[in-house]
Amino acid sequence: MKPVEERIAELDRELAALREERERLASEARGWAEKRDSIHERIRGLRAEVAGLRERRDALNRAVQELKGLRDEAYARRRERRGQASELRERLRALMEGAPPRSMDDLERDIEGIEWRIQTSSLTLEEEKALVDRVRPLEAQLQVHRQIQSLRNRLAGLQKEGEALAAEAKLHHEKLTGLAEQGQAFHERMLETLGRIRSLQEEADGYHQKYVATGKEAQALRGREAELARQIALLREELRQAEEKRREERAGALRRELEERALEKRRRGEKLTLEEFKVLAEGGNV
Repeated sequence: MKPVEERIAELDRELAALREERERLASEARGWAEKRDSIHERIRGLRAEVAGLRERRDALNRAVQELKGLRDEAYARRRERRGQASELRERLRALMEGAPPRSMDDLERDIEGIEWRIQTSSLTLEEEKALVDRVRPLEAQLQVHRQIQSLRNRLAGLQKEGEALAAEAKLHHEKLTGLAEQGQAFHERMLETLGRIRSLQEEADGYHQKYVATGKEAQALRGREAELARQIALLREELRQAEEKRREERAGALRRELEERALEKRRRGEKLTLEEFKVLAEGGNV
């Protein structure tokens, strides 16, 4: 069996090697943790970027929905005007079928001429009544022309309003199309950034796994260090006790030698030293 001192020296060397290896593993684990934390910092920045992109995309989407509402409203109003115009065309067609053969200007001139004659001429009641009777059918014909003209004006107004509503709807559609394209661009950038976050998270998870594994190795070495330190302490205690025993044995041998010498001197009647006297007294030989 190897001497205790040699065994202690071997264990000390093994303990020093373990400590060096544990410190190396701890340093390696810190390196993995630093890489992991660095990536997490980048991920936090990218997540803030994603939040900004999402906010801008959602704002554009809300604007697109508002423009869609305005566009659809303009289309609905245009359909309404077209329906009204269709009704007016039917009424106009019916009036045109019964339209007087004479033009509006001819009728207005005849009516003005008759009214001028009634106002400026000295007429009998019968003559005036006859002229008034002539005016009535002319005014009825003129009223038909006026109704036709009114319908035509209203129809032109509806057509003009419909064209304006179509232009408005087109403008809203062009705006919302542009905003939708911008929103799609922000959405694609957001998806791309989310993909980068996923890749970085996988990389960070890999570093974290290495950090945990390396930490476990270092912890296992720490347990082995504690066991070696315990063994070294036991061996040192064993060595101390052995040394103490040797010291006691040497002291006992010296006492016995001194006691024998003192006894011999006493038999010869020689004077004892104080130390020799004490040794004899302790042994009960005084």
